[in-house]
Order: sequence, then C-alpha cells, then structure tokens
Amino acid sequence: MSEADLPPGPPLPRAVQSALMMRHWPRFISACRRRYGSVFTVDVASMGKIVYLADPADIKTVFAGDPAVFRAGEANSVLRGVLGDSSVLLLDEARHRDRRRMMLPPFHRDAVARQSELMADIAASNVAGWPVGTEFPVAPRMAEITLEVILRTVIGSEEPERLAALRAALPPVVNMNTLAMLAMLNPDLLRRRPWRGVRRRIAEADRLIYAEIADRRADPNLAERTDVLAMLVRAGGADGAGDGRAMTDTELRDQLMTLLFAGHETTATGLSWALERLVRDPVTLARAVEAAEAGAPGDEYLDALVKEILRVRPVVFDVGRRLSAPVELAGYRLPAGVIVSPGIGLVHASEEQYPDPARFDPERMIGASLSPSTWLPFGGGGRRCLGATFAQVEMRIVLREVLRGVQLDTTGARGERQRVKHVTLVPHRGARIRVRARRPAPTAAAIQESVSQESVSRESG
Repeated sequence: MSEADLPPGPPLPRAVQSALMMRHWPRFISACRRRYGSVFTVDVASMGKIVYLADPADIKTVFAGDPAVFRAGEANSVLRGVLGDSSVLLLDEARHRDRRRMMLPPFHRDAVARQSELMADIAASNVAGWPVGTEFPVAPRMAEITLEVILRTVIGSEEPERLAALRAALPPVVNMNTLAMLAMLNPDLLRRRPWRGVRRRIAEADRLIYAEIADRRADPNLAERTDVLAMLVRAGGADGAGDGRAMTDTELRDQLMTLLFAGHETTATGLSWALERLVRDPVTLARAVEAAEAGAPGDEYLDALVKEILRVRPVVFDVGRRLSAPVELAGYRLPAGVIVSPGIGLVHASEEQYPDPARFDPERMIGASLSPSTWLPFGGGGRRCLGATFAQVEMRIVLREVLRGVQLDTTGARGERQRVKHVTLVPHRGARIRVRARRPAPTAAAIQESVSQESVSRESG
C-alpha cells in the first residue's frame, strides 16, 4: 500500500499513535481534524490505516455504500473474542442482512413500548436507594439500572437466584481492563496464565446464558413472552424472519452477548453524561424537571435532551468500515484493506452543523430535522444500531424517574473530561452528583393520569 494513496496524517510512529488513541482518543482525533482537515489518516496497531471522515457528504457515501465493499463486520473483528463469531456486529453482506432481519422485531417501537413500565419500575427502585446529602458517582448506579433492564427485558431472567448470578457474572465480561482487552484482540492469549481468569469469567457468563436459552426453549408459554430472548427463539422457521432458519444456541448466545455489550454500558454512559451536564446547567435542569413531572406531555423535551446529550457527549466517537476493494472517496482513491471511519464526534462538534457546538442546549433538538449523516450517535445505513429506539426510550424513562424521584444539587465545578474506556467515552470521575432531597412519591391518581397520557401519546403517535 502506497502512502500516496492515503490522505495526510500525523507522521508519528504507529506505537505512538496507538498509545494516543488508547489514552486520548477524542483529543487526538480532534487535533488531527484541526491540522489536516475533514479527511486524514491515522495508523493504529491491530487496526492498521484508518481514514477518518468529518464531511457529512463523505459519511453519507459510506453509509450508502455497497456492504460487500464497506465491510463493518471486518472492522469490528477486534470484538470477536467476547461477542463470538456469529454476532450480528461481526457479520457482513447476506449473513448480516438475514441476521439483522431476524433481530429487528424485538426492537420495533411497539415492542419497546411494552417494556416501558418495567423500565420505569427498575429505575424508580434504584433511585429510591440513592444517598442524600453526599456526593457520589452516578455512573455505577446507571450501570445497575441498565444491566437490570437488559436482564429483565432482553434476557428475560425471572428466577431470583439466577438473576443474582447474572448480575455478578456479566459486568466483568463487558467491563474489561486493558489486559483483558488484549485477549479480545488475540483470543489465543486466553490459554496463558495472565488471561485465564478472563477465560473463566467468560465461561461462567456463557454457562448462565445457555441456561436461560434452555429455559426459554422449554417454556410452554414461549409464545406469550415479550422478552427479546423469547422473540429470538421464536424467530426463524416457516413463520419467522431472516433466512428461514432458527438460531442455534451458540448464535443466540452471541446475539445476547452483543446486546449486552452494545446496550448496557453505552446506555449507562449516556445517562451518566446527561446528569453530569444537567447539574452544571440550572436552567436546563429546571426545564427537565418540569418536563419529567408533566408525564407524557413532557416527553418531547426529554427526548430532545437525550438527543442533545448524545450529540455533545457521544458515547462512541466513530464507526468503521474496512474496504474490500479500492474506493474513490473524499478526493482520494483509497486502497483495499484500509478502514474508513465516519467521525461521529467530529461531526457533532462541527460549527457548520451545530452553532456553538460545545454548548449543551436541548432546545436546539426540539422540532429539528436531523440528518443521518449529521446526527449519528448510533452509526448509520444498514449498520445503524438495532437498539437505537430501545436506548432512546430507556434513557428518557430513566431520566424521568430520576428527576421525579430526587432533587439534584447544581454545581459550579468544571465539567468532567472524557475518559477512554474500551470503545466508549465515559466521565472521568464517574459523573459525580449530589442529591439534595427525595421528592414525594406521586399519588395513585397522578400515576394513573400519567399512564393514561402515555397510552394516548402512543396511540396518536
């Protein structure tokens, strides 16, 4: 591959660029954007040459590109060690299309709406235990909520002892340290001493997940169940979607691990950033509390708040496609083998797309017509995150329960910086907040009114 085929980029050794990506991902890439413009190349160990794109027109070309050429599965292959070979994130072309079709029904709007009451109950129960008058990092609390949502609505676990075991076994698998992540890049390392603990943790998580799969297959009431696992077990066959073939246990395991990996910590991080921003903006916090207390009529503002936090603090900074053939893009003929990477964080921070982009302003999202190449926290094209609707609904519901349940102190402290954690960007101090007081529990009449408004909103929507 000739360097002349690629856009310019930093002349640093690969090892140095790799270290900068691991420690200072957004800052390094943003500095490259300022230095080299809207298209540039970085060189990263285990990934190779990555061509970043910040122009929405170029990003649109990638998202609309031939999936046989723009291969997202290959670009995501570093996740194979934990997600498994049949994860929808790692498939390309027809196999990806068929698997995605099978997995779509649980994430349709109506299916997600059926889970909203359970999401609210889980969030309210957790918030009721938050300390009062003491500063604490809210990120672990949000992780507890989103994990419980995954366990109850996606995996559908109900037996108390198995739920407790899953709560203990799953977080260590998805919250890996740097040493463990090396084994994901090279699964052969799992046979060696420093990584044998990682292998044991994955094995324990697999044991519990396979037990849930077996229970679901044997459940005489499978047809009535609404959890995602039950819907995936029912998928395939003559009446199913996709390629007409039901998923094997291994394939189901890989999809559940994918949904856990993609939908647990990412959503928890988005929620943590929302509270980190709100306690530093008293006006927006007051408006959000008002919207939360209004019930369904306040959803427009809370949805706008969710969209704005995912813009100003994207959980994932970019997405990738590995080229299987040369491509004319952004004024260059890019060779096969490179990864092209639409820069989510670069576009979201663009003055051209969002005036005063560093300002947290949910009002800008109310009534906004968002382009899939200028607001792209969930990626785009045929690879857009399956759970995008689920995540946005969950974030809105959890924020509503938080703001209804407690009064938050505001702070003049500096905002928390973005810290690289695996493939996500988290608040470096865990999004520390302080609860001033608990709010009175709503009356039964108020709850019934809120439920009625929610039903009317769904029917009219």
